[in-house]
Amino acid sequence: MRCFASTVRAAILLAVGLFFGAESAEALKVNGSSTVNPVVTRAAEILRQEQGLAIVVDTQGGSSGGIASVGDGRVDVGMSSRPLNDGDRERYPETDFRTVTIGLDAVALTVSKDVWESGLRSLTRDQVRGLYEGRIENWREVGGPDRRVVFFNKEPGRGTWEVFADWLYGDADEAPLVSLPEVSSNEEGRTKVGSTRGAVTQLSAAWADGERVFALALENEHGATVTPTDRNLDHGLYPLVRPLLVLTDGEPMAEARTLIDFLLSERGRRLVEESGYRAAEKATR
Repeated sequence: MRCFASTVRAAILLAVGLFFGAESAEALKVNGSSTVNPVVTRAAEILRQEQGLAIVVDTQGGSSGGIASVGDGRVDVGMSSRPLNDGDRERYPETDFRTVTIGLDAVALTVSKDVWESGLRSLTRDQVRGLYEGRIENWREVGGPDRRVVFFNKEPGRGTWEVFADWLYGDADEAPLVSLPEVSSNEEGRTKVGSTRGAVTQLSAAWADGERVFALALENEHGATVTPTDRNLDHGLYPLVRPLLVLTDGEPMAEARTLIDFLLSERGRRLVEESGYRAAEKATR
C-alpha cells in the first residue's frame, strides 16, 4: 500500500466550514473511524470550498463510536472500518442502517525501525498470538533483535482491532483479555511505534511510513509470506482486509447525500487512493 502522505494527517476533531466561532448546530455531523476520517475530511473541505457545505468530522470512539452515534441519532453520517454485525443491529433495532463502501484497507502488524532492521520481515499467526498474549516477550524468539517486545494494542471496539481479533481468533468475541498499553487513532499508534524501541501495533497498512514504522508480511499455512500490497488485496491473498464504510440511518438525504455522492464519484475515488487505500471496484450502497 502507498504510504500515507503527511498532508493528509487529520486533527482528531476537524470543524469544516465553521467561521469565527459560529455554532455548528446546522453543520452536517460525521463521526467514527480514524481510518476513514482522512478521506471524509478532505472531501468535506472540498465541499466547503465549492458549495459552502459545513461539516464537522470527529473520530471519537472509532468505528464503534461512529455506529453508535448513528444509532443514537447524534450524527448524520458515521464512519466505520469494520462491517456492521448482528450486535450493532440488535442494540439499535429502530435504526435503519444503510452502509456505503468507499474503499478497502489492509491491517498490518507494524514494527519499529530497530525490529525491522534486525531482518525480521514476517510473522506466523501463532507467533502473532504469542506476542499478543505476552507469551513471547523478546523479539529474538521470532528471529528479531534481542529486545523486549512492547505491544501497543489498538483499543477494542476500533475497526482495526476487530479485524485483527477476528483473524487471530476466528471471532473478536473469542479474543482473551490482555493487559497491554492501548492506542486509539492511527496517528497515535504510528507515533508510539515510531518512537519506541521494540514496538509493535496493529495499524492500517497505509499508515506504515517505511521510515520509522514498517508493515510486516504474514506467513500463511503453506509457509508463503504475503504482504499487504494492492495486488494481494485485489487477489484476495492478504487476510487482514476490511471495508471502509460510511453509514446513515435510512437513505441519506440533503447534505448527507451530497457528501456520500461525492465520495462515490471519480474525485472521491481519487481521494481514497491518495489516502493510501484501495478504492472500491464498484460503489455499493
